[in-house]
Amino acid sequence: MLFKTTAVIVYAAFFLAGCATISGALDPQTKANQIADRACFSKESIPTHIFKLAAYTRIKDPGKPLTVYIEGDGRAWLSRTRLASDPTPFHPLVLTLAALDRSPNVVYLARPCQYDSTAYEKPCESSYWSDRRFSEEVIASTDEAIDVLSKRVGASQINLIGYSGGGAVAVLVAARRHDILSLRTIAGNLDHEAVNRRQGVSPLNGSLNAIDTAVQVSTIPQEHLVGAKDKIVPGSVAQDFARRANNPSCIKIIEIPEASHSSGWVEAWPEILRRTPACKDGPNHSIPNLKSR
Repeated sequence: MLFKTTAVIVYAAFFLAGCATISGALDPQTKANQIADRACFSKESIPTHIFKLAAYTRIKDPGKPLTVYIEGDGRAWLSRTRLASDPTPFHPLVLTLAALDRSPNVVYLARPCQYDSTAYEKPCESSYWSDRRFSEEVIASTDEAIDVLSKRVGASQINLIGYSGGGAVAVLVAARRHDILSLRTIAGNLDHEAVNRRQGVSPLNGSLNAIDTAVQVSTIPQEHLVGAKDKIVPGSVAQDFARRANNPSCIKIIEIPEASHSSGWVEAWPEILRRTPACKDGPNHSIPNLKSR
């Protein structure tokens, strides 16, 4: 199919034409650094009042909109009952998607405690990748980091993209800003209460819930991308969010037929990026070979 062929060509070009060649990756940090080097990203640490957030940035045209990719929950749990000591994602999916983005100013923003990110004056507490992963301090720190980056770049508009739990963070951040040009979530956990009930795991009692801000962000052009094979965050979560927001002119749900929660996104991403979220009256405009609801 044309979509798959195009995606493979673009993906291959990214791996062959970067700023550096790739070698065998070992630990998660090495993998991330190799992807970043290959795509001409610079690694840095963004200070906020509570956390220092790890980031990779590629700024080519200051003054133009800033596109911010927000990492998912990473490797938060080793099993259903055993919490990880380090939530850094083992497979850098979100950084790979950011590296494929040809927008003029692209930032990958890690979540607290990932990639050597540390809290000031004390080690990161594991609650920040468990029940407090969407807490007020986490959302405020992410919002503050975006402020730092946007001011540095001179960007007056922000495109937010979040994966899994990062989708929840993106929505919660968008709800407190007035410069969001567009919002995209990828397998976004837009209602952690519903997701945790479905999975039969403990509630996130220390966290804010994205669905509670659905009406507040309803006028932002947004797309919620769901994997048809996702067994962790089903498409019904995005549908419930859209129903709560009640503004179909601005909110699109797009199903990726071959995607699960963590696979199929890299192949689909080049075609997804050809579309710009926009508020429109009338029926959705589908991406070829993707299902728009």
